Amino acid sequence: MQTQNIGQQAQNQQTAQAMQNRMKEPPQVITTKDYNYLTDALSWELGAVKKLHHFANKAQDAQTKNFIKKGVEMHQRHYNMLLKHLEPANSANKLQ
Repeated sequence: MQTQNIGQQAQNQQTAQAMQNRMKEPPQVITTKDYNYLTDALSWELGAVKKLHHFANKAQDAQTKNFIKKGVEMHQRHYNMLLKHLEPANSANKLQ
């Protein structure tokens, strides 16, 4: 029982340290690995938008159509948010 408490305390300390070390803003430089991840995520979001848009057009029930359209809007917001990280005007965005 005491060993379990010590383990839990250590985990709580690690979580607190991780939260303190969290970046307030993204770095000014995007690594090649980050760039590749962002472009993959953009592709996933775009694919989700296209599929949901297709299904929204096929849906006959108005409630279902509106629900699917909310998904389209959400994925479009995510896509635009990711795209901002790749725009040169928002940061130096130099590849390393």
